[in-house]
Amino acid sequence: MIYAREKDGIRITDKSDFNIEHILECGQVFCYDKVGEDYIVFPVDKFAKIVDEGDSYKIYTKDVDYFINWFDLDGDYSKIKSELAKHEILSKPIKFGYGIRILKQDLFETLISFIVSANNNIKRIKLILNNLRKNLGKKQEYGYSFPTFQALQKCDEDFFKKMGTGYRAGYLYKVLREITPEMLSAFASLPTDKLRASLIALSGVGPKVTDCVMLFGYNRFDVFPVDTWIVKMYNMFYAPQDKREQIAKNLVDEFGELSGYAQQYLFYYQRSFIKK
Repeated sequence: MIYAREKDGIRITDKSDFNIEHILECGQVFCYDKVGEDYIVFPVDKFAKIVDEGDSYKIYTKDVDYFINWFDLDGDYSKIKSELAKHEILSKPIKFGYGIRILKQDLFETLISFIVSANNNIKRIKLILNNLRKNLGKKQEYGYSFPTFQALQKCDEDFFKKMGTGYRAGYLYKVLREITPEMLSAFASLPTDKLRASLIALSGVGPKVTDCVMLFGYNRFDVFPVDTWIVKMYNMFYAPQDKREQIAKNLVDEFGELSGYAQQYLFYYQRSFIKK
């Protein structure tokens, strides 16, 4: 990845491994909006505007170091794609989603966001999370930051229902009494199997949410989140199977330590291309 620091942000001159639409529209994150042809992102209490300037991308931000890490700009995606391309099933998905990068997201925001995401669509997920920001977040130049753990923990179940969370309100209320940000950080030292067991024991955290938090929050790439689109993909290209945990196991067996990357290419291709 070729990029340069500039006084008002970051310039990406190699677009072969970075496409902002691919990155933000592949289901891994909800703290973004498209404004005209540009994208804005607002993780935690940070902000960036990403503009496609033809031969390069410009990321306008005051938080340069944060977004170099958030976009994983030092990750070698050419090497990752080269390894995954050895699997025939990934040939077209990699070409289609060539600019995907798996973000390095805040653990607490990721956990809350994916609990909200359960059996939900992206438009509604973003609406609920924006409701939480506007009601509990700190006012910023661009809008509102993601609420702190302390602010969310003070809320009762009725408040979460008013935010539009539906049946997830009870899960949010309970999980905020089961964890702390420090506990989530401590989980990072656990091996994959113990991390999965610790997360899935939390309220509102089923197998798919667990694997999403592991992949998008903890950057564990030996997991393969399975949702409806992946089930369709598996039944289309592999064999009839409706047990999601078995599908996940089979795909991790196939893609190993690169399973998380493979999942994103296959998910984005299935949802965005084959759907059309």
